[in-house]
Amino acid sequence: MSQMLSPDLSVVELRSYFVRKRNALLVRGRFSPLYLDYYLHLMQHGIQHAETLDQMLKDGLAALALHLCSRPHDETTAWTIHVREPQRANLFVTGSTHPGRVTGRIFTEDVKQEGEALFISQTNRPNHPTRQSMIEFKGDDIFRAVEEFYTTSEQRRTRLFRLPDEEFIQISAEPDCDEIWLTEMELENVLEIEQNEHLTLLETRGYVFECGCSVERLMPIINRLPQDDLDHIFADGMAEITCPRCGAVFRTAKASFEEWKQKQS
Repeated sequence: MSQMLSPDLSVVELRSYFVRKRNALLVRGRFSPLYLDYYLHLMQHGIQHAETLDQMLKDGLAALALHLCSRPHDETTAWTIHVREPQRANLFVTGSTHPGRVTGRIFTEDVKQEGEALFISQTNRPNHPTRQSMIEFKGDDIFRAVEEFYTTSEQRRTRLFRLPDEEFIQISAEPDCDEIWLTEMELENVLEIEQNEHLTLLETRGYVFECGCSVERLMPIINRLPQDDLDHIFADGMAEITCPRCGAVFRTAKASFEEWKQKQS
């Protein structure tokens, strides 16, 4: 993945605070600029989502960015969320802090799923083993799914709140947290938290909506296909490639693919 972010993208600044006397970590940010770039991406590639699924994906992007802001700088995380309502679908979101980017897409075709909805997390960090976990959750609320993931897999309480103007707040338990306070937290308490609690700013991190994909970066995916499939997708001399991470659509000529293969040998 490229380490350079496009200068045309809108950066969402997320601020993390320590809530003194409560021993909790609070992360907050307004996601309107990131959502604007997300919708420009959909328009550019002719992608359309059902309204409910679209909101669920946006919630997943926001929740992942808040999560990343509370984690070490060198972690990369991917969440796959299997939902049954409003229809069977897989929501995929992934991101990192260096560079600060999140991206995602929705899969609605050939989705096989039985039983409860599933939340699957994979985290990579240099010089550490890959961490994977999977939990079941009920309903179709992405924020509640993330909260359940924290409780079950991270083994600590977290709460996610939706504020006006596409601002979101995550409050997570730290060691010796006042968990009764955190569990009983309601939206009205969150709206007044700066007046009622002592918040110490820890740091500010920036995130954009960007995948970093390109035709060249997707060539290895084509190269793994059997020859029969290659003959099929290049039947008219051009292949259409869809990025598995963000749904971006690219077209490449067979001659360009063959030239790329020669350079790999």
